[in-house]
Amino acid sequence: MSAATSFLRRLVVPVVLLALVVVAAFTLFGEEERKTLTASFPRTVSVYEGSDVRVLGVPVGTVDTVTPSGTEVVVTMSYDPEVQIPADAKAVIIAPSIVGDRFIQLTPAYTGGEVLASGEVIGVDRTATPLELDDIYDSLDDLNVALGPNGANENGALTDLLEVTADNFGGQGARFNQTISDFGDLSATLDDNKEELFSSLTEVQAFVSTLAENDTTVRQFNTSLADVSELLSGERQELVASLDNLGTALGQVKDFVETNQDVLGRDITKLNRVAKVLVKQRANLEEVLAVAPLALNNLYLTYNPQAGTLDTNANVGNLENQLINDPGLLLCTVVNSIDPTGALCDLVQGAAPRPAALAGSASVAPQVADPTLGGLVEVTR
Repeated sequence: MSAATSFLRRLVVPVVLLALVVVAAFTLFGEEERKTLTASFPRTVSVYEGSDVRVLGVPVGTVDTVTPSGTEVVVTMSYDPEVQIPADAKAVIIAPSIVGDRFIQLTPAYTGGEVLASGEVIGVDRTATPLELDDIYDSLDDLNVALGPNGANENGALTDLLEVTADNFGGQGARFNQTISDFGDLSATLDDNKEELFSSLTEVQAFVSTLAENDTTVRQFNTSLADVSELLSGERQELVASLDNLGTALGQVKDFVETNQDVLGRDITKLNRVAKVLVKQRANLEEVLAVAPLALNNLYLTYNPQAGTLDTNANVGNLENQLINDPGLLLCTVVNSIDPTGALCDLVQGAAPRPAALAGSASVAPQVADPTLGGLVEVTR
C-alpha cells in the first residue's frame, strides 16, 4: 500500500510541473501583445493605475501608469490588440458620479479609415477632463464677488434694479402664468401644424429664390416705383387739388342723386324697359344695321345736287310685267320681310293664280323679273 502511494506521488509531481510549464508557455507565447497608448491630461482626479479604458462604455483596457510631468499628467494605458481605435481619436476622462473612480473613454468609435498605432501619443489638445466641484464653487464665488459691493453693486445699482423689478412685477403673477400657458398653447399649435408651417417656409423660400433669380427685374421695378413716388411727390400740390375737386364733385353728385332719386328711379325703370325691348328686337336691329348702310347709300345716289331733287326710277313697267308673269314671286318678296321662315311664301305660292289665268289665252312674252325693285332692295345673286 505504501509502495503504491509513493509511486503515485512520484507520478503526480512531474505531471503538475509539466502543466504549469504548458500554461506559462501559452500565456507568454500564445497571446498577442496588448497595444499601448500614452495621453497627456491637465489633471487626472480619481484616475489610478488599473482604472478602466473604455470604448462606447465597454472596457477594452486598463491604465498602466499615472505620472505627473510639469503642468500635465502623463497616463499610459494598454488595450486589447483586436480593438481598433481611429487615428484621430481623443481621450476623455468620464465621471460616472460626483464621488468615485473614473475611467478613460477613447472616442469616437472606429468606423473605418486609418487605425491608431500601438505606442501613439495623444497631446493635451486631444484630451478632456470633467468639470470639478471646486471649479463650480470658484465660478460661483467669482459671480458673487462680481455682483457684490465691490463689483456691480458698488453704488447700489444691482439693488435698485432688483427693487424696481420687484415693484414692476408685483401682483403680475396671474399674467405671467397666463403668458406661460399661452406660450405652451402656441408651442402645441405649432407642433400640430408643423407640416403646414414647414410648407409655408418652403414656399417663402421658393418666393425668395424667385426674387433672387429675377434680381434685375426686381431692381427695375423698384426703380420705376421710386420714379413714380418721386413724380407724385413733385406733383403733390396738383394731386391734392385734384383729390379736393374730386371730393367736391362726388359730393355734388351725391346731392344730385339724393335730390332727384325719384326721377332717376323712374328713368332707370324706363331705361330698363327700353333695354328689354331692344333685346327682344335684337334680330330686327341686326337687320336694320345690315341694310341701313345700303339704303343710305342708295338715298345718297338718288340725290341730284344740281336740281336739289331725289331722282329715282320706280320701274313700274317691270313691276306690272312681274305681276302678270309671276304674282307669287312678287308677293313672296313682300311677305318675306315679315316672315323669314318662308312659311307665308309657300302659302302665297300655293294660292296665287297662275300667269295664264291673268293673261287669258293670249301668250305673253316672258319678262325678266327685277327682285331689287329698281335698286331699292339688295339681293344676293
